[in-house]
Amino acid sequence: MSEQAAFKWWQKAVFYQIYPRSFADGNGDGIGDFAGMTDKLNYLQELGVDAIWLSPHYPSPFVDCGYDVADYQDVGPEYGTMENFRNFLNHVHQRGMRLVLDMVLNHTSDQHPWFLESRSSRDNPKRDWYVWRDGKNGNPPNNWFSTFGGSAWEYDAQTTSYYYHYFFKEQPDLNWHNPAVKKAMFNAVRFWLDMGVDGFRLDAVGTIFEDETYPSIPAGMSQEELFRLANTMPNAYVDEKVPAYFMDMFRHQVDKPEVHQIMRELRAVVDEYDDRVLIGETDAIEFYGNGTDELHLNFNFPLMRTGRLTAQHVKENQTKRLNALPENAWPCNTLGNHDSSRVYTAFGDGANNDIQARLHLMLLLTLKGTPFLYNGEEIGMSDFLIEDPALFRDPLSLLYAEMEERVNGSDGKKAALVGAKMGRDRNRTPMQWSNEANGGFCPPNVSPWLPVNPNFAAGINVDDQVGKPDSMINFYRRMLLARRQNPALQVGDYQVIDIGDDQVLCYSRKYQEDELLIVLNMSAEKQVVTLPRKVSQILVNNMKNWVHIEDSTPTFLPYQGIIYRVA
Repeated sequence: MSEQAAFKWWQKAVFYQIYPRSFADGNGDGIGDFAGMTDKLNYLQELGVDAIWLSPHYPSPFVDCGYDVADYQDVGPEYGTMENFRNFLNHVHQRGMRLVLDMVLNHTSDQHPWFLESRSSRDNPKRDWYVWRDGKNGNPPNNWFSTFGGSAWEYDAQTTSYYYHYFFKEQPDLNWHNPAVKKAMFNAVRFWLDMGVDGFRLDAVGTIFEDETYPSIPAGMSQEELFRLANTMPNAYVDEKVPAYFMDMFRHQVDKPEVHQIMRELRAVVDEYDDRVLIGETDAIEFYGNGTDELHLNFNFPLMRTGRLTAQHVKENQTKRLNALPENAWPCNTLGNHDSSRVYTAFGDGANNDIQARLHLMLLLTLKGTPFLYNGEEIGMSDFLIEDPALFRDPLSLLYAEMEERVNGSDGKKAALVGAKMGRDRNRTPMQWSNEANGGFCPPNVSPWLPVNPNFAAGINVDDQVGKPDSMINFYRRMLLARRQNPALQVGDYQVIDIGDDQVLCYSRKYQEDELLIVLNMSAEKQVVTLPRKVSQILVNNMKNWVHIEDSTPTFLPYQGIIYRVA
């Protein structure tokens, strides 16, 4: 067996996240589904992705966009049937790709049969499947907040008690201290593994346990104050005060040590199967365990938590992250997903977004670790602000709009704009397949579940870009092909190189005798670069202008990136 073959498929793969409701409508009802996704698998194969992460496809009242699961072992009827899912999975595997599902461990929908039983009476056998507590003097058990607004406790008049919910009140938290809950959830995991799925992305793993002594947080902490601090979202995390305030406010509710025992047990379940993967929605290094006994991959979210991607930020991030990983742990990088502003919008300066997006893709696909893309990035889809509250589908938009009016005294129009900016509809709009009505996502006479970004008519669509060699989608194809054809980019050693220019990122990826040099001008100015290696070939250049291979001190244009092969 070759040295490269010793690496796991998920170490070499490029993952592509599909948000199923917005990807491809196969039956013409304005909602994406398995028929549409299956029909687009050739597209994904030609793009060059190796694995798909599928956001929740389960039956759900859709209060939290599918993350309120009503049945862990079925398919939401709007997406199709279990037969449609099996067909989709089979076609994924026939193309040599893998499929990873979202698994929501922390909570269920309040419409899940387990919770309906649990709230039916105090002595129901499933009562202890959720976190129930009596109130104090007519008040909730403590002053904890839900991260989605309001109290973390919801009063149930039928049983005169409160249940705990870290997220919306329609998402009651499971009680993982109950062995029956663990058994039922692990059975759901086995259900899909037995069917052949290749692993799971675990939603909100840090919230599974809370402090069982239920201490109140200090008086004076409030979501209104947090909202004021975070009013510049989505980049509020560039101000250290915001995440620090958040973590202090929720310190009794997240990242409790008991969760790591559950992760070890879940890893043991997954390891019963051949070559599957667990990916955590967390950046906490602790979830790697000793490198082999908890999660296979954790997201390097600090990489994307910045107002602007600079050479200095990336260097500091990589040094800190890679040095912190335990032995045998594998890095994992992303710049966007269904919960964050789109890469094109988040890291663009408004004037150079197109070339910046190409530079940022070069960065993501050449750093050490497994990269994750989000559907639509490959055609340069951008955020689309839906300013009519009647069209909001994310309850967070309504929450933030209400808080803007109440806390900051804004009028309805400004409040709606704040809701649009801080909610998640803006980056979940339907995939843009053509320049036809509705971007080709669904028939012209059908209203899509979310409005389509009108820039589909200006070339931001698949059909218009496929035939243009210099389009965004063809740059994605070239970069994905370069990564696939060069093991150094997939599994090679990473070494940052100081070239004496803090505006230019320079590093090498080396595998056996093959070494690639990556040079990325992260600035808005030209930079003269002294190449630290003798190079023999340019693999990828994100600009049309040629850089002569003989030039040892080339001038890089603003946001230009080049991948060289070292002589």
